[in-house]
Amino acid sequence: MIIHLRPMKTVLKILFYFFTSILIIYCSLPEKKCTLYKKGSFEFKTKINNEFVISKFIRNDSLEIEYFQNKIDTSFVRWVSDCEFILTKKNPESMEDKKAISMKILSTDEKGYNFEFSIVGNKDTFFRGRANKIN
Repeated sequence: MIIHLRPMKTVLKILFYFFTSILIIYCSLPEKKCTLYKKGSFEFKTKINNEFVISKFIRNDSLEIEYFQNKIDTSFVRWVSDCEFILTKKNPESMEDKKAISMKILSTDEKGYNFEFSIVGNKDTFFRGRANKIN
């Protein structure tokens, strides 16, 4: 019986390159620490009608209270995963307010997180922003 080592070397080489590639990809992905941002006080800056405005909000596990342009809005928070949650207004005043908002944390750092949001059921139109932790 003759054993050919050449095919075995090829298989080992392919496996080596495969696992090395996975290791490089895994190590280069940014680490998300979403659980750090489930609770706290945050600030979100955006541009409306060529003017920068600031929205501040406080969030705990199940509620988010937003302070924006002398108005206070309260929303229920339902966490879908560590990095995704659904916001539903507690007291909606219009049909638009009744639509739930899907929030997805895309990346985190020591100052805050980058996120994407859209109306639930409408994944074609989404917006991105950044929330910075205050306090």
